[in-house]
Amino acid sequence: MSDEPQSWAPRDSSGAGASSGNDRPTASGEQPGKRPGQKPGKSGKPGKSGKPGKKARPRRTGWRRAVPTWRMTLGTLLGLVVLLGAGIFAAYRLVDIPAANAAATAQSNVYLYSDGSVIARDGDVNREKVKLSQVPPTVQHAVLAAEDRDFYSDDRAVDVKAMLRAGWNTVTGKGKQGGSTITQQYVKNYYLGQERTVLRKAKEAIIAVKLNREETKDQIFEGYLNTSYFGRNAYGIQAAAQAYYGKNVEELTTAEGAYLASLLNAPSAYDVIAHPGNKPAAQRRWNYVLGGMVKERWLTAAERATTRFPTPGEAKPSNGLSGQRGYIVQAVEDYLNRRGILDAKTLATGGYRITTTLDKAKQDAFVKAVADNVTAKTSADRAADRNVRVGGASIVPETGKVVALYGGIDYTKQYVSNATRRDYQVGSVFKPFVLTSAVVNDSTTQDGRRITPNTVYDGTNKRTVVGVQGSTDYAPANEDDVDYGDITVRVATDKSVNSVYAQMAQDVGPAKVRDTAIALGIPADTPDLTAAPSIALGTANASVLDMAEAYATLADHGRHGRYVLVEKVTKDGAEIELPERTTDQAVSREAADTTTAVLRSVVEGGTGTAAQAVGRPAVGKTGTAEEDRAAWFAGYTPDLASVVAVMGQNPDTGAQTPLYGALGLSRVNGGGAPAETWAAYTEAALRSSPAQEFDLRPAPGSDEGDELLIDENADGGTDPSSSADPDASPDTTSDTTPDSTPDGSAPPTSGTSSGGNTGGNTGADTTGGADEGAVSVPDGNG
Repeated sequence: MSDEPQSWAPRDSSGAGASSGNDRPTASGEQPGKRPGQKPGKSGKPGKSGKPGKKARPRRTGWRRAVPTWRMTLGTLLGLVVLLGAGIFAAYRLVDIPAANAAATAQSNVYLYSDGSVIARDGDVNREKVKLSQVPPTVQHAVLAAEDRDFYSDDRAVDVKAMLRAGWNTVTGKGKQGGSTITQQYVKNYYLGQERTVLRKAKEAIIAVKLNREETKDQIFEGYLNTSYFGRNAYGIQAAAQAYYGKNVEELTTAEGAYLASLLNAPSAYDVIAHPGNKPAAQRRWNYVLGGMVKERWLTAAERATTRFPTPGEAKPSNGLSGQRGYIVQAVEDYLNRRGILDAKTLATGGYRITTTLDKAKQDAFVKAVADNVTAKTSADRAADRNVRVGGASIVPETGKVVALYGGIDYTKQYVSNATRRDYQVGSVFKPFVLTSAVVNDSTTQDGRRITPNTVYDGTNKRTVVGVQGSTDYAPANEDDVDYGDITVRVATDKSVNSVYAQMAQDVGPAKVRDTAIALGIPADTPDLTAAPSIALGTANASVLDMAEAYATLADHGRHGRYVLVEKVTKDGAEIELPERTTDQAVSREAADTTTAVLRSVVEGGTGTAAQAVGRPAVGKTGTAEEDRAAWFAGYTPDLASVVAVMGQNPDTGAQTPLYGALGLSRVNGGGAPAETWAAYTEAALRSSPAQEFDLRPAPGSDEGDELLIDENADGGTDPSSSADPDASPDTTSDTTPDSTPDGSAPPTSGTSSGGNTGGNTGADTTGGADEGAVSVPDGNG
């Protein structure tokens, strides 16, 4: 044991400096467990030795270990915000404003009477777009008060607060709610759809923000008004105005506008007609809208106090194209296409508002006249009655406007319009054109006498037509094979004598007769409008509307202008230019007035006496087609020209059929049901108008009783072989014939004479039974 004192380090009572092995200091004098250069108390751990350190955080134990710290929560939230922002940014960049959905752009074409009332719509979607400027300010304010009062003052396209509230209400079972601005609703209607999903809602918000930057508020609001659903199958404010109040949007009152605005919230819940029990709720919503208008100073309190609840009209079922509607739509579409205004493909895109010239009162009068004088006389017990068809048209001579058009019993049952079809012979209603042409061309008979109403002709039954080269093979029969002997043209017109008019057509020149008919308004491409003597007896297949136009020309003293069926066309508020109607003096006034004077006696004492029931000065002509397959009456007063035709057609095969036994009669002729229908319609159509007298200036020598002597200065006196060729006289109609009209040089039929007069045998092929009094069967009076 050494005598040197021992040097022991004191034991750390806390055990902090204890060593598991050697407690002695190292050779370097450093204490065990210390890093080189580390000072006592600087171990970094809290302890009692050295300088005091931070207190150690107690370790989380138990359930606290599952709860995130605030640092974790904040970090997570910040991360989510960043992710959400990045997602929104990416979605904004990736989601483009899409093309409009088909349902939002689909529109029907709307066809209107001249007074603006609706005739028909031809589309599946009842929508008609209008400009915002067409919507009265009070109606605009009503919609804003109901849906989005801050629309114009708030630049935000999306109401986030409302969306969150709506989402919460949906999640908690308080019902699905939109929480949308007008911009969002427009996006939903126009670009997306009506499904309610989170994805659709997100896309809606993004597109709304983009749209708000690219379009003006007015553009968005206009789109919203045109795409919103108002109930009653009405899409858009214009369709709603018609559906609930039967008027255009421009005519809506403040009260009506507020009611329509109320419907936007829940159309079925506020239709007080369809659901009368909902009226209290509808009135509350209506009051809410008006109250909002007052609050926003869009309506004064005084105006509000005098505003009364505007009960809407009865809901009308979709009329489609039933009744006359389909015929009218068909005629209008054909008119627009033929006049080069709108072709079928363009019209099919929809959205056109077409105002016709049709007068609703006159249209209704025509329908009633047919019902009373034809339909009411049919019977299910008579087989012939199932074949009865009726066509009608009415034109104002001075303007050419078609004011009524009757196509048939019902478009959904009989698709072909009897007013515009060109497959029935017109019969003797064509004869007045022969007389007109005779006066126009200053024509003479074969023996050189000038043709006037008082010119005497041989009315012998089956008399062979004579041309400049002698007899032809054409010998038409008169009605019931009656021989009239020598009679004047006037009497021959009254009695519709075929033998006289066939000869007169030959004397005038069939080509000239054809030209005159075209000048009056008969289309040049009319089937069987053949330049032959038989043309006088109505072998041509002109339509009822064609004949009405020609007779309107006679009524207007020979001035012709094409008929007008459409007076205004608009789309999206913009008006489409229509061709201007022009008129010319198609035939001389003397020629037209001479014909009118002769036709007056047809009504006064001829085959058309039934037309006297009109109760005012009137003229007209009867006609019957081959084998009584159609019976016609064409007539006019100074202010209205109308044509009625009763036709026979098998509904199963479509074949034309005789009218024998129809309407309980042995035969139907022009002086019966057609003339009666004409008189009933014309009387009703003009009931509120004063009667007018005809102002006529007939050609010299046309008055009844005038005697026309044979022209003694004509070469050869009365010798037909030396008389002047009627065809050599100037054709005064050629200068006024439309450009598309043939020049009259139609190829002659077999047997045509070389002298220009057509005298060939046309009876066998084009007229045999087609003319009145045809040999094959009894024929009705012209």
